[in-house]
Amino acid sequence: MNKLIITMIAIIVVIVASITAVILFFPNREEETPRLETIVSENEEILDDCTEEYEGMEHETIIKANTQEEKTSPNCSVTTKIHYKKCGHTTSIYDNLPQEFVNLTKEEIQNNYQDYDIESFNSNKIELYQEKAGECGEHYMVKDKDGEVAIYKILEDGSQEELEITSITTEYLTETDKINIKNGIQINGKQELNQLIEDYE
Repeated sequence: MNKLIITMIAIIVVIVASITAVILFFPNREEETPRLETIVSENEEILDDCTEEYEGMEHETIIKANTQEEKTSPNCSVTTKIHYKKCGHTTSIYDNLPQEFVNLTKEEIQNNYQDYDIESFNSNKIELYQEKAGECGEHYMVKDKDGEVAIYKILEDGSQEELEITSITTEYLTETDKINIKNGIQINGKQELNQLIEDYE
């Protein structure tokens, strides 16, 4: 009989303890869940704010980078090319950029060279191009005059204008050169002319 009572009491204690544990445990879980959701929600808001701010800064940086146009440097050079339609030749002149044109954009350079097209542009080099209807004015004839090498400029009407009688005598040239000089050698461009004279010296 005592054993039965003890057993019943033990069962009742276990049931009461279980009920107590359930009551105490489940309300705490319910309370913790909203708190966790609140923390996650706050973190998401912070992350969204940071992301939006970063994306805004990135967009602003891209806009600023795009608005920073390339400008000419103090060491910039200018190549001026002129194509002459009548003779088909193109002359090129190399020079340093004038000091007053330093730190200018492509558009500003174009405003200062309105008669030219800008073929290429960067901070260190500019190439300008222009077409003209006439001749380049760099057509020459090298001939023998009284035993010396003479240089003539060929004018647009085909006539020749004497430019220089050099100190180079034709008697020391090769037989082929003597024949060529006697017939006259037509040269296009100062560079080619200078090279021919150097070869004869």
